[in-house]
Amino acid sequence: MKMKRLGVAVMVLASVVTFLALRGGSAASASAGQSKPSGIHWTEWERKYEGVFVLSASRESRKVALTFDDVPDPRFTPRVLDILKRKGVRASFFVVGTRARKYPDQVRRIHREGHDIGNHSYSHPDFSKMSLARVQEQIMRAETAIAAAVGFRPRLVRPPYGEIVPRQLDWAKKRGYTVVNWDVDSSDWRQLSANQIFRNVTRAVRPGSVVLMHAGGGEGQSLSGTVEALPRIIDWLREHDYEPVALTELLGLPEKRGR
Repeated sequence: MKMKRLGVAVMVLASVVTFLALRGGSAASASAGQSKPSGIHWTEWERKYEGVFVLSASRESRKVALTFDDVPDPRFTPRVLDILKRKGVRASFFVVGTRARKYPDQVRRIHREGHDIGNHSYSHPDFSKMSLARVQEQIMRAETAIAAAVGFRPRLVRPPYGEIVPRQLDWAKKRGYTVVNWDVDSSDWRQLSANQIFRNVTRAVRPGSVVLMHAGGGEGQSLSGTVEALPRIIDWLREHDYEPVALTELLGLPEKRGR
């Protein structure tokens, strides 16, 4: 009987350890800005919030938008900008407010070189777990930081992890924002190799696609695969008659918010 009880106790302890390990791993991933969004309701919301919540553009055009999150980052943002400049490509960058305050010169460079600037919150929290008031604060504080660097408040918003809920979209609609997620995920935040990132993009891209990539990462996170893959992705797109453009061109929207 004692041996049986001991066996049960060991099994329970193992289960607890496994649960805590998985829970801890998830928390670490989220704190590094790397949790994968669910996207379960995205297509439904794109229909309901037409023109306010966007995943892609018309499939009739062979234009696609390359978008880069979590900027600026002195390790990777300049390298991505150098490639885009060399290739003659305009892209879209979603700026985190705390980073804009720390590296305003990089935000100015993004703008100066003709790329779109969007709002990616002030400190990169999960909007879906926050009150509307706190989400408003995140967006407005990021706006202030961006405006201090480039003199305008962006119309485009991308929620961290792509997570947002209807009441927040209702507010965004009233305030004149356009929330842009994506339909092609490079998964480069996983620190994949250049070959893996290249395959993820080229296998999923379609006319009108919005491609998610990153030009900024957390502490110790390497986006070298992104930097290496980017020229190949641009060349492949052009070889297959796609035209990489900024989101404002793809969607026919102004970069600045009007109110």
